[in-house]
Amino acid sequence: MRRPLLLAALLLCALLGIAQPAFAHTELVASSPKDGATPTKAPTHLTLTFDEAVDLADVRVLTVDGDRLPVSRTARGNVVRVALGSPADGRFALVWSVVDEEDGHASSGRIAFAVAAAAKATPTGGDEAAAPAPSPSVRKGLVAARWAGYLALALFVGGLAFVALLWPSGAHEPRARALLGLAWTVGLLATVATAGLQGAYAALGGLRDALRPGTYADVLASQPGIVLAARGLMWVLAAVVLAALLQGAARSPGWRVGALAVTFGLLRTTGMTGHNSEGSQPTWGAVADFVHLLGAALWIGGLAMLALAVLPRRRPGELAEVVPGYARLAALSVTGIVGAGLVLAWQVVGSYDALLHTSYGHLLLVKTAVLGGVLVAAYASRQWVRTRLDLAVLLRGDAATVRSFGYSVAAETGLVLVVLAVTSLLVTADPGR
Repeated sequence: MRRPLLLAALLLCALLGIAQPAFAHTELVASSPKDGATPTKAPTHLTLTFDEAVDLADVRVLTVDGDRLPVSRTARGNVVRVALGSPADGRFALVWSVVDEEDGHASSGRIAFAVAAAAKATPTGGDEAAAPAPSPSVRKGLVAARWAGYLALALFVGGLAFVALLWPSGAHEPRARALLGLAWTVGLLATVATAGLQGAYAALGGLRDALRPGTYADVLASQPGIVLAARGLMWVLAAVVLAALLQGAARSPGWRVGALAVTFGLLRTTGMTGHNSEGSQPTWGAVADFVHLLGAALWIGGLAMLALAVLPRRRPGELAEVVPGYARLAALSVTGIVGAGLVLAWQVVGSYDALLHTSYGHLLLVKTAVLGGVLVAAYASRQWVRTRLDLAVLLRGDAATVRSFGYSVAAETGLVLVVLAVTSLLVTADPGR
């Protein structure tokens, strides 16, 4: 049973490897009549031009009273036509929204114009229609689900690598088994929750809409939904890899191939709906995002496994074998995180001005500052490994000797959770370009 499942994982990973990542959010670039215009006679239709091709089902135009207006396609895929009625006062106030076909991000705005005679008769400013926007509770839920998904991915992938590469005997340790099992459960549930919340977010609905079967059907028909479905399948296949690991198969070549395939699939599907393809080099952005996620997973998952499963045992032999190995792995991971992060920052933000004057740039600066604190704590941990590990081993894992190392690891872990929270906000926010 494991072989066909692992073959399915390899095939799915191959398809994910050639799939194109998400592009920039869909934005309105022009309208005719434009906002604030005063045409001489009442127009029969409104033309909306977006910066990329859109699906008619993803475009909504409403009147002030909430009536949805019919939308039709034109010869160009990025231009749609909206049929207008004939208001008695000659004033038009419309709200529009569009869902990005690639990453499911919702954009919206307001357009108001009036026939010249009506504009002179009545001053502007009386009929304000608020632009539609996703529910704040849905947005917060989506951020929380993505945070849980990132954390579960890091704990599972990093924990799996930690046990397979540095601590094979940890497959039989109850704490390590519980951590991996919890990470798998949270990862699968977070993916299911993200699908429902993504559907409610795209439809500008509420939290109740996230629980409706129709919402799941709609989101699974879109590209973000397909990516989420693929991620859910990878989590199902990850259960096979986890079960084999817990049975002691970590050293078999077949298990390692399956584990690599599942790891690649989980990382790839997590990065496909982000902002990594902004800018002029989307392929390099996708590669940098994969390296960034992999480095973060190896670092965070290994850190959690070290703090929650290895250190409480205080066994001298394990400390001497596992801690130096993890220190080297963490140093390599941090190098990858920083290098790939610089590439991603330039891809998505694009300029120092955008870094300093956009909300996305501000969040990126906050993430960088918190990451700096994490690196300080990591440096303290590394210094302990260099100067006091031998003493801790000599004293057979004495609690007083290991305590300072535990404090620095705990601080590192707590700050990493903050970094993941900011990352979840960055995925939901508009890119800086």
